[in-house]
Amino acid sequence: MSEAQLSVNEGPFRTAREAIDWVVRFIPLAGIKPGLERMERLMELLDHPHRRLKFIHVAGTNGKGSVCAYLTEVIRGCGYDVGTFTSPYIESYNERIRLNGVNIADEDLLKVINKIKPLVDQVAQEFGQPSMFEISTVIAIEYFARTAYPDFVVWETGLGGRLDSTNIVTPLVSVITNIGHDHMDFLGDTLEKIAAEKAGIIKAGVPVVSAVEQPEVVRIVEETAKAKNSTLYLLGREFRYETISVKENEQTFRFSGTFRDIPDVAISMNGPHQLKNAAVALMTLEVLRQYYALIVEDEDLLRAMKAAQWPGRLEMVSQEPRILIDGAHNPEGAESLAAALKETYSYNRLHFMMGMLTNKNHTGYLRHILPIVDTLILTEPNWLKKAAAEDLAGLAKSLLAECGRHDVEVIVEPDWKTGLERLKRLTAQDDLAVVSGTLYLIGDVRSWIKHQSDSEKGW
Repeated sequence: MSEAQLSVNEGPFRTAREAIDWVVRFIPLAGIKPGLERMERLMELLDHPHRRLKFIHVAGTNGKGSVCAYLTEVIRGCGYDVGTFTSPYIESYNERIRLNGVNIADEDLLKVINKIKPLVDQVAQEFGQPSMFEISTVIAIEYFARTAYPDFVVWETGLGGRLDSTNIVTPLVSVITNIGHDHMDFLGDTLEKIAAEKAGIIKAGVPVVSAVEQPEVVRIVEETAKAKNSTLYLLGREFRYETISVKENEQTFRFSGTFRDIPDVAISMNGPHQLKNAAVALMTLEVLRQYYALIVEDEDLLRAMKAAQWPGRLEMVSQEPRILIDGAHNPEGAESLAAALKETYSYNRLHFMMGMLTNKNHTGYLRHILPIVDTLILTEPNWLKKAAAEDLAGLAKSLLAECGRHDVEVIVEPDWKTGLERLKRLTAQDDLAVVSGTLYLIGDVRSWIKHQSDSEKGW
């Protein structure tokens, strides 16, 4: 029997499913305890595996996943091995941890969880129970450091930055995509407070790439970078982009940066916000080229930027009828989604289904969405702290009355599968259906449609 088999079979869990069930039992938001003392102790017990890895740390309110997708695709396309840690997952827990775009194998996941469980239990006795996200962060670090051995790790924050479990690392470069109104119950009730938390990923002497825009947010990021003696590359100042053309599934732009210009970059992801995300990724890659001699051939770069995809973000999951899914779940995300729907897609009527968690700014979200929809279906995700469909409908009707719109049909259907079937029936050939809100709903809808399609094909 191999060493790997011994380590798997002798651990507390016999299957990956058992191991994952143990991890996700600590999901409840009440279990989130800001602070790094549990992570520091776990790293100490594991002999500091994070020190073996080269991280690209990505924080922000929106766009983190897309920037991670661009970075992963380009670095992999240039011949390097790249690990990626993102959250939440769309269909399976294993998606959180990937090597070269491939999910961690069940055998490796089981091996790592069996190794760390006794240590997690020990730390729970000393400092209180680590959260699901903390445990997942430890799994990723241990897997990358002692099983996968990637050249680089693209490392997405969970919640915030300063006290986020991912902040245990010192990266090669820090990235802050943007700052908006999200997780305000944990990060603070003003943009300045949220910015201070996100800027907490900035490390001494480590360069920072950012697309933050609001003056008060820019000030905080600038002050933090200066205090840490970190060079800041800010969109609109050290780098910029210019849109060349926009059509569905292909946008092109011109990138101008501190070190060089790239005249004609094409991407397949939709929405004007993806141009910004792509520019942030390009500036990050330029920093890696200049500071750490990352070898990037232009042919590989352009091919990878075009190939990059991120499931659940303006993803067309059905053509008959046309159904688009997008994980916008806060006001800034809704603004980007609304802009994309108006600028990129053509349709006669827009039918919109949404489901949310309770800890979101539903009013801000709906103010961007309601002006463009013809039908609104309110549903509920199969998840903790889901917002009641009836409550969302009441809010939507109130906001519609405020703006004098009486032509929008508002439908309450708490069961999302029933709501999805109703959405399909409403959507004519020239219409567009959109499902948006929490990624937990998006993941279920995506999986359901995908598996229905595969079943119809006999796969």
